[in-house]
Amino acid sequence: MPTPAELGYRMPAEWLRHSATWLTWPKDPETWPDRVPQVEEIFLQMMAALAPHETVNLLVDDAATETAVRRRCVFPAAENIRFHQIPTVDSWIRDYGPNFIVSDKLQFVADSEKEPLAQANDKLEFVGRQLEQRLAYNDWIFNAWGNKYEELKRDDSIPARLESLLKVRRFEPGIVMEGGSIEVNGAGCVLTTEQCLLNPNRNPQLSKGDIERYLKNYLGVEKVLWLGEGIVGDDTDGHIDDIARFVAPDLIVCAVEDDPEDANYKLLQDNLRRLQAMTDVKGRPFEIVTLPMPGVVGGISTQARELERLPASYANFYIANDVVLVPGFGHENDSRALNTIQRLFPDRQVVGINCEPLVWGMGTIHCVTQQQPQVN
Repeated sequence: MPTPAELGYRMPAEWLRHSATWLTWPKDPETWPDRVPQVEEIFLQMMAALAPHETVNLLVDDAATETAVRRRCVFPAAENIRFHQIPTVDSWIRDYGPNFIVSDKLQFVADSEKEPLAQANDKLEFVGRQLEQRLAYNDWIFNAWGNKYEELKRDDSIPARLESLLKVRRFEPGIVMEGGSIEVNGAGCVLTTEQCLLNPNRNPQLSKGDIERYLKNYLGVEKVLWLGEGIVGDDTDGHIDDIARFVAPDLIVCAVEDDPEDANYKLLQDNLRRLQAMTDVKGRPFEIVTLPMPGVVGGISTQARELERLPASYANFYIANDVVLVPGFGHENDSRALNTIQRLFPDRQVVGINCEPLVWGMGTIHCVTQQQPQVN
């Protein structure tokens, strides 16, 4: 079967126009011990910020949950919240949900009114043309971040269950991959980490070269850019969306730790040096902007997990139509991070959301969102 790249598909950059954002309503007390009500409020804040600008597709388990959530949607443009009763285990739709891709198809038309094409001597006389975009998505295998959480692996079925709802083509690459592990600039490059994609708990049968071929074939990219390790406490084994993000085709924002004694200092400095040495598909260096870290946030001790710190990072922001949602952690660097991101997106409203309760689930805003690109 032809790959998406062979058919002209590519993963678009996150800052391009969306038709929708996908979310899954939170409910798991093991994910957010003693914090599910606070996390629900965070989701309502995200929905309130997104709904005026794009559709929000929200997965809920059942009719009772839909009714309860609808009553709480008392914000402008709440009619843009679309509910879908599709049971899930957890809310990490970035990692288990559809990975949307688009393709441009050249259509020939007779004139601006798109009248039927004239035919003469068995040949079509084309007098105009337009581009029509097609939507599709990749359905990667989700193994709950290297088989860490057996119950959560059931969410691997979500992309296939959405096929009848989306009514677009679904590609099955056949390898383990999470949405939070890849970051594209929409101009031929994908950014990822060795710690995650080369981890033997993902695709031990594949070499680095094999992984690069899959990324090129299914994301429509030409160049794979490798960073090293993710931040301390990240149970995803180094997802890119906690450490470095494209904010323009030639611009990367990179998380750095200011304190040399902090456990994140050396590994983030290594990533910064790698970024400074990288080039795009045409051999041009990227502009790098640094983003602070919020220091040590929380700590967790449950029957399932015990960690000294949580994977808190301002880089886990989400770029939507006209707004950027940025996690905050009650740290003095919150305002620095918000100001930096606002300078990077002068035409969008930057909305800070306190995500200290959310990060107890081992992720924040970008991890629980999934963008669906707009097509014409």
